Amino acid sequence: MQKTPNAALSRISVEQFKNADKTPFVIVLDNVRSLSNIGSVFRTADAFLLRGICLCGITAKPPHRDIEKTALGATESIYWEYFDNTIDALLKLKGMDYTIVAVEQTSKSILLQAFKPELNQKYAFVFGHEVMGVSDEALAHCDLCVEIPQFGTKHSLNIAVSVGIVIWEAFNKIKTST
Repeated sequence: MQKTPNAALSRISVEQFKNADKTPFVIVLDNVRSLSNIGSVFRTADAFLLRGICLCGITAKPPHRDIEKTALGATESIYWEYFDNTIDALLKLKGMDYTIVAVEQTSKSILLQAFKPELNQKYAFVFGHEVMGVSDEALAHCDLCVEIPQFGTKHSLNIAVSVGIVIWEAFNKIKTST
């Protein structure tokens, strides 16, 4: 077994990325404080050809060298928009016919594996602050809530890990349905 050389991976250019058909998902970061997590979310969004990211509240925005450390250039390919507060982002997305999905443990959340994204629907996945989670105000604007099942002593995952798990699961479900 040998690693595939980068030249053989058929990477698309930033321009090709911007013109490509996108996966109908947007990530909403509700007051995420870690610059490394933000950069990692950009890379995940790039990897799965997402439509964009909404950076809200205290969430930092590019250009910032600590975001770039983990984004590795994905801030150039992914469309992003900053909102002073998360509610403004959610209202804009609802106006664009997105289904708003909080990723949070709530009394009404469903397990991620039970989430069945519809093929022709657009989804905005809301991820919250590293300690406090998705804000109550944002939860009030969400159409549904999913949670990642966990079996250890901790009741949360790093936000970058959560984004990767949720986006992969949803992406896999819509791509295998077509």
